[in-house]
Amino acid sequence: MKDVRQEYHAPGLTEADLLADPVEQARRWVDEAIDAGLPLANAMTLATVSGHGRPSSRVVLLKGIEDGGFVFFTHHDSRKGDDIAANPNVSFVMFWGPFDRQLIVNGRAEKLPAQQAREYFASRPRDSQLSAAISPQSRPTTREQLEADMANLAQQHPEGDPIPMPETWGGYRITPEEIQFWHGRPSRLHDRFRYLKQGTTWTRERLAP
Repeated sequence: MKDVRQEYHAPGLTEADLLADPVEQARRWVDEAIDAGLPLANAMTLATVSGHGRPSSRVVLLKGIEDGGFVFFTHHDSRKGDDIAANPNVSFVMFWGPFDRQLIVNGRAEKLPAQQAREYFASRPRDSQLSAAISPQSRPTTREQLEADMANLAQQHPEGDPIPMPETWGGYRITPEEIQFWHGRPSRLHDRFRYLKQGTTWTRERLAP
């Protein structure tokens, strides 16, 4: 691995290139990645910390940028849900290799209203609803058990019959307190800017790479 190297060739990133509102700047970057057809352009690696101080991370999908925050959906009783219940401070990173771009967000996660989660759940493909409804996420199981439970639930709710959203499933909004924008540059002399929330306003500064 020590011999694996790749040079970055992104154009320079200056303060003039960035919007005053970092949440809107983040939306611009995500939209550009989606519009370019990059694979899983909305994938983000979410890091949480348990009540005992143990960190964990996993890839989840960003499903919206609204009300000044970043939205994703999952099981509230999963490991990440348990972590957030004990410690709402979270961090996530999004990396778009073809653009040599990285977005880093630190903030606090809070549950979305149940009605908002139900509306999103109803918009998902049927098989995604079924798997979410039967999955004891983060808990031991077998493939045979999962497939049997999914088949049973599908039989209970034929095509056209709504799949009930589990009470333990829902969404979170991450309200940012710090947002960083990173552009890879030749010779590892990258461009990196950090926004920090000060009350209701944002300050911005360049960081060394």
